[in-house]
Amino acid sequence: MLYRNIRSLREERGWTVEKVANLLQCPTEKYEKYENGICDPPAKIMIGLANIYHTSVDYLVGLTRRREQH
Repeated sequence: MLYRNIRSLREERGWTVEKVANLLQCPTEKYEKYENGICDPPAKIMIGLANIYHTSVDYLVGLTRRREQH
């Protein structure tokens, strides 16, 4: 679920992988691995993604369908 959600949120905005990696201050190659499910992002990246997309970590990992932050 996580991988689909972070890719979907990025694509909805028309952002590139490079843009999101840049916002997270993360190497592009590493971020691509998160989106492709090759490795799990650390908590710092998860929190960064939630902040960038104005959502919750719970949404990113599929614990809730509610997209907006509480």
